[in-house]
Amino acid sequence: MTSTEAAASALQDHAALWSMGDIRASDVVNAACDALVAGLDTPGLRMLAACTRAEADYDVHDLLPPALDELGLAFYPVGSEAGQEAAARALARRMLAGELTPREFTFRIHQRHGHELPLTERLAELDDKYDTLEYGDRTVDQVNAEVTVEARRLAAHPTVRAEPTDSPG
Repeated sequence: MTSTEAAASALQDHAALWSMGDIRASDVVNAACDALVAGLDTPGLRMLAACTRAEADYDVHDLLPPALDELGLAFYPVGSEAGQEAAARALARRMLAGELTPREFTFRIHQRHGHELPLTERLAELDDKYDTLEYGDRTVDQVNAEVTVEARRLAAHPTVRAEPTDSPG
């Protein structure tokens, strides 16, 4: 994956996590700055990256959709199932990158979606397994391995397009 593809993927993940309330607006602005540094450059991305921390909470909502559109990335409406799935995939990539432990990953998924989101049902079940380890014959390492398999399945979703354009359309 090129650095621009990685930056676009990171921006997409941040956008999905923000739209589901998992990260702050300033984290999205930081991802936009990283995307510019990596070589992506559109007018909307520049405007998004220029937000201060104080402005981010107010302006990201309006600036993010056009910035993503210019890059050919998706904006997920708050609370949408597609957004929930994209956020789950983003968390899976974070777990695989070592930013979350398998236990933290399943806990966050289970807490956010319960057993209601079909894409993450197995992760909710595995979170329950962590809670009952002392009563069964499975080890933490065995459950961690199953969580890792599920994370890889989620993270294997096709990556986003990362071809910068200088103007919308």
